[in-house]
Amino acid sequence: MARWLIVSDNHGDTDILPELTKRLRPDVTFHCGDSEMQLQDAWFQKPQTYAVRGNMDIDEAFPLVQTPTVDGCRVLLTHGHRDAVHWDLTKLKLHAEAVQAQAVFFGHTHELAVEELDGRLFLNPGSISQPRGEFRSLGGTCALVTVTPEAWHVQYYTRDCRPVTRLQFTFERPQKG
Repeated sequence: MARWLIVSDNHGDTDILPELTKRLRPDVTFHCGDSEMQLQDAWFQKPQTYAVRGNMDIDEAFPLVQTPTVDGCRVLLTHGHRDAVHWDLTKLKLHAEAVQAQAVFFGHTHELAVEELDGRLFLNPGSISQPRGEFRSLGGTCALVTVTPEAWHVQYYTRDCRPVTRLQFTFERPQKG
């Protein structure tokens, strides 16, 4: 069992990131872009931390996409702006198929979302600092995914690390074989 923190769109709010990792204690951290920070920042240098460049990031040292294999799972990490996630998930789904990702983490819209499509987990943690949409009143969100061989357990948290009880989901993982 592993705990993965997925965060996005902090837009220069540098204090929130260390607070999240300190209080939520993830094994692995994924940042979906628009940090407006430098890749050399100490927060990005921690082991098991993956980050990509968003449309507002200036530091070109951030990759646009990462596809690490973590805990035996291929992850597609992207900001989403190049996959037109504001319209629908069609391009992102095709991108995930092309890289054979089992989990897809993206940001850009500032609106949290999670669903399973064709055996893949698609998750947007929402913006931790500038939320939009239905859950804007929460003041910012991130997601903690507990990964087991059988399932993805997704729990959304507010920026003060409180779990949002109505935003807890479990998705079965397809079994290989």
